[in-house]
Amino acid sequence: MPLIDIIAGARPNFMKIAPIIRALEQRREDGGGLEYRLVHTGQHYDRRMSGDFFEQLGIPAPDINLEVGSGTQAEQTAAIMTRYERLLLEHPAALCLVVGDVTSTMACAIAAQKLGVRVAHVEGGIRSGDWGMPEEINRMVTDAITNWFFTTSAHADANLRAAGVGEERIFFVGNTMIDTLLANLDRLRPPPCWDELGLRPGEYFVLTLHRPANVDTDGAFARMLRAVAEHTRGQPVVFPVHPRTARTLERLDAVPETLHLIEPQPYLEFNHLVRHARAVITDSGGITEETTVLGVPCLTLRDTTERPETVEIGTNLLVGTDPERLGPALARLFDGRWPRGEIPERWDGRAGERIVAHLERLLGTD
Repeated sequence: MPLIDIIAGARPNFMKIAPIIRALEQRREDGGGLEYRLVHTGQHYDRRMSGDFFEQLGIPAPDINLEVGSGTQAEQTAAIMTRYERLLLEHPAALCLVVGDVTSTMACAIAAQKLGVRVAHVEGGIRSGDWGMPEEINRMVTDAITNWFFTTSAHADANLRAAGVGEERIFFVGNTMIDTLLANLDRLRPPPCWDELGLRPGEYFVLTLHRPANVDTDGAFARMLRAVAEHTRGQPVVFPVHPRTARTLERLDAVPETLHLIEPQPYLEFNHLVRHARAVITDSGGITEETTVLGVPCLTLRDTTERPETVEIGTNLLVGTDPERLGPALARLFDGRWPRGEIPERWDGRAGERIVAHLERLLGTD
């Protein structure tokens, strides 16, 4: 049976692989012909950033953990490539399946393709156009050496066609992260801070920040936090702090009192907060997808987005990185002038099933 390596390295990956693994397991029960090996690169090695997700989402323990740990972009890339190459040389696979746009995605795709192992990219084709984002470089490099693309939107398909990718290599399947969200809606549960802070649905905000442009410079970061506090009109702002963000927070003299700093949350607890928030303020791309499906207003503190469908038909507003623009955007929210939004095509909870069906055909096991 063909063996597929499923690569996961960082928190955003885990939500995207869970539906694919679930679909593979179901097909195995039905007599399907694909085997898989779950390879955790160890890019996120903190339990809060990975371990809880495996448990909550029912992802099996990794078959292989490359344990690369921390380092610069280049150090992590080199370590992942070296260790994954060694795995493939000792135990070959028929396909390397990568998801999203983290360092592990690019590094494993390169190592696989150099050894003649085909590469499939889940979430292929998305683009922000911002080369200042490491994720954009990862997307472009990965897609340049990908054999088969599993896409989330018509925008992604168009980007691939414009790059010269043939239609026979593009498969519009939907969004596996939304598969995970829809499968777990009934399991979402409040985190401890729910009662500790006396939170009530629709009467608080969720804030997440981790992009270098927003958090690496002390002064700019402090101004953004002050703008958030000023324009949320005294309502609580729940702020799960990413490890990168925590390093800058340690250097600040003070944080506005309406901002409540908490640890990074497990999947079920974090999405409970998102689902019941008045709005989410973020610089994450993935969260804009979840808020669109949940119908929660989202203000994105970035100048570009690789998920334009969340702006065009969803609940997401691209605010930018200038704190001065946050006030007018939040005024629209408080004045009741926020768009209701729609759910993009094929964000219906079945992307994982579609991917596995295509893989069976492509690998000759259907």
